[in-house]
Amino acid sequence: MKSITKDNVEGKMHQMTGKIKEVVGKVFKNRSLEGEGKAENLDGHVQEKISEIKKVVDK
Repeated sequence: MKSITKDNVEGKMHQMTGKIKEVVGKVFKNRSLEGEGKAENLDGHVQEKISEIKKVVDK
């Protein structure tokens, strides 16, 4: 799998996992889990943007 595709897929997975952790943290009033979810979601967005930048640079 190309690095660009891998970064994009991993970024989306981190976003999804982060969102799930964030919601579960809110439901159970676990601020630590909620914060961890927000951070992972943000990491996923960053990784996805890196993938987009790599696409532009490779062209």
